[in-house]
Amino acid sequence: MFRSSCWGAVLLFVAAVPIAEGKIDRKPIVRQFNLHLNESHVYSPIQVGNGDFAFGVDVTGLQTFVPHNTLSSWGWHNSSLPTTPGQTSPEDFTGLDWWTHDRLINYAQPNPAQKDISQWMIANPHKINLGRIGLSFGGLNVSEDDLQEKSQTLDLWNGLVTSSFQYKGKRVEVETVACHDSDTVAVRIKSDLVRAGQLGVFFDYPYASGKNKFDAPFVGVWNQTNSHQTELKQSSHAATIVHTLDATRYLTEIEWEGAAEIREPKDGSHRYTFKGDGHADTLSFTVTFAPEPVKKAGGFHTIKAGSESWWNGYWNSGAFVSLPSGTNSSAKELQRRIILSQYLLAVNGAGRDPAQESGLVNNGWYGKFHMEMVFWHLAHWTLWNKWNLYDRSIGVYERFLPTSIERARDQGCDGARIGKMSDPTGRSAPGQINSVLIWQQPHPMYFAEMEYRSFPTQATLKKWDNVLSSAADFMVSYAWYNETTKVYDLGPPMYPVSENTNPNETINPTFELAYWRFGLDVAEKWKQRQNQSIPSKWVTVRENLASFPVENDVYVLYEGVKDMWTTPELSEDHPGLLGIYGWLPPDSQLNLTIFNQTVDKVYQSWNFTYSYGWDFPLLAMTAARMGDAETAVNWLLDENNQFDEVGMPVGGTRVPTPYFPASAGLMLAVGMMAGGWDGLEGPIFPEDWDVKVENFATAM
Repeated sequence: MFRSSCWGAVLLFVAAVPIAEGKIDRKPIVRQFNLHLNESHVYSPIQVGNGDFAFGVDVTGLQTFVPHNTLSSWGWHNSSLPTTPGQTSPEDFTGLDWWTHDRLINYAQPNPAQKDISQWMIANPHKINLGRIGLSFGGLNVSEDDLQEKSQTLDLWNGLVTSSFQYKGKRVEVETVACHDSDTVAVRIKSDLVRAGQLGVFFDYPYASGKNKFDAPFVGVWNQTNSHQTELKQSSHAATIVHTLDATRYLTEIEWEGAAEIREPKDGSHRYTFKGDGHADTLSFTVTFAPEPVKKAGGFHTIKAGSESWWNGYWNSGAFVSLPSGTNSSAKELQRRIILSQYLLAVNGAGRDPAQESGLVNNGWYGKFHMEMVFWHLAHWTLWNKWNLYDRSIGVYERFLPTSIERARDQGCDGARIGKMSDPTGRSAPGQINSVLIWQQPHPMYFAEMEYRSFPTQATLKKWDNVLSSAADFMVSYAWYNETTKVYDLGPPMYPVSENTNPNETINPTFELAYWRFGLDVAEKWKQRQNQSIPSKWVTVRENLASFPVENDVYVLYEGVKDMWTTPELSEDHPGLLGIYGWLPPDSQLNLTIFNQTVDKVYQSWNFTYSYGWDFPLLAMTAARMGDAETAVNWLLDENNQFDEVGMPVGGTRVPTPYFPASAGLMLAVGMMAGGWDGLEGPIFPEDWDVKVENFATAM
């Protein structure tokens, strides 16, 4: 990793390198990075999917040897409630009261006197693995080592996985594809072994448990067959398997071409077998998972054609960047990450709900998604002009508005307080960090402003008005007027972006102050654009927020922090204070000289081996806005920011692989470098790179 040793003066207006704007032949660039494997990956499956549904496969094109997961947006499960007296219902949960500016406020934090119901509410609901589909070798115990000439390709342009191998001298070919608009996987198996009755398919089902915060790489409990039920209903060329786990019930609807049958298990398990009648060498079928009966998606060829059409449209729409991957190893690796991230984010991060950190690969945080991470999951779509995918989940703020308003009201505040670790109902799971984190609050302002820049219409203004007003009302209600300093403070108690401080000592963190001012400024503009009056309290708080905390001529994590640069816990994790110039446009109180010195101090003192995920895109955006494209690229390719062979962002020592905020953050940083920002005349990349870009939006 090479970093600038001397920054000099921060550049307000960056001179962009010459960039070719024009029609890029995208297909050969995308296909250059098709995946070609000859063995299974335990932590990083190849996937097919559509944003709301994903099916991970091993080297056979199914889940034959490695029980990869089948996950969806709707697949959730609640464990049985505890039976401890006084802790048998969510209504029994009391949380904890914390002193907050001379009054007690109740926060949804685990109560030591209510351990059972507290943990139940943290772990429930949790995502479930809908089922496993694999090859069945006529009842024989076959391992991956028994296969020869294994070969697998993911055709990124068409969203198709093609797998082949030899078994007992016979060739087996498997095609796997997901439907673009239903939770359906379509499979075509061709082999003489099918005709001979020696090759079929199995369907198997696990129980679900909220025992583990992280279920990685595999989700589900396979050895509790008595804890759940399956039932087979079969008809001509079709069958339905009903899976019941406590109060959760869903269907697996299977359809096939030709003559075949499904057999029920006779050993007390939930493994069903499926094979042809011995007259054909091809087994072609579709599997649809759904909570209720749904309209059939069509046969294999119909779904394959639909998938190809969707993926072709995906790659040909929105923005694109072509880097000199044939002549520059760094450019080639960055291009690889960009292309594979585009595929993986469409599969894992484009659903009806914001993505969980591990997408639809495995379960992190019980499968819940985090409202503070919505920025890192969705912001890149705005710069890459992929608004149709952004639109799928951005309505979460309006959908969660009732629970956000209730949360604020319960704490004696106005407006709407956005939660943190959430499920589709909008309930935020208990947690000390969960309950006092605040940097998610201005996210709606960022999204609304980016949307208005591309769609400056009354419809956009109306769409966001209620959300922004409610969010801003909470922000000014949360800010506390300090009679001694005559400014409005943020906190305590609170956690900043880095989540590594004492919440009862954390006051006026640098990034949150900037984001608060940014958010209130956007909320005021929203009222002006609609010729509505601006609440005077919004203006008062914005104009009188505390100044950025400065010690020894550098910005620090929060006001009054002790020994920040020599305390390991404080100079690691997310370097959020650098987000005030890069992630965000320049703040009205930003001192560029102090900021420049702060960047140098972070580079000298930070423990980057403990950084992960979106830390490196954050650093890249700051470097880019400061005019240093070389350093921006180096941050994106930092040795501590790894992407594996199939394009999965490595979680490292902190979280399991994959950690998709790293992918979405990469796309945000590249989108900003390619599309530029207000005050920059065009894109910014290393001067000797031959770069072509098209259709990017301009960042703020």
